[in-house]
Amino acid sequence: QVQLVESGGGLVQAGESPRLSCAASGRTFSSGAMAWFRQAPGKGREFVAVITWSGGGTYYAFYADSVQGRFTISRDNAKNTVYLQMNSLKPEDTAVYYCAASPKTDYRRSYYSNGASYDYWGQGTQVTVTS
Repeated sequence: QVQLVESGGGLVQAGESPRLSCAASGRTFSSGAMAWFRQAPGKGREFVAVITWSGGGTYYAFYADSVQGRFTISRDNAKNTVYLQMNSLKPEDTAVYYCAASPKTDYRRSYYSNGASYDYWGQGTQVTVTS
């Protein structure tokens, strides 16, 4: 079993650059993926970014078009923590941000943008961006 705990959300102004953290505990994966999704009020869950790794330590990152160039996902292997650095925030980035994890990897980007591909989810952290 894996537990995911997000932190770093809150009320921020447009243009600010907060960082979200997702700390994983319990089972660890020699390869897998951890991702961020978000859900805005009245909307469905949206893929934001994913980072994948293999036993050899290779990391790949993919982003949604809406955040490409503004958000950066990274992983601290020693701390078993994934981060989402969010730059140039906009009011439309307001949402509950969820961390997700899977012990599986795939060559398809569509696999990672599908929430059903992940076995474990955090409780979410609210990010509210004011203009």
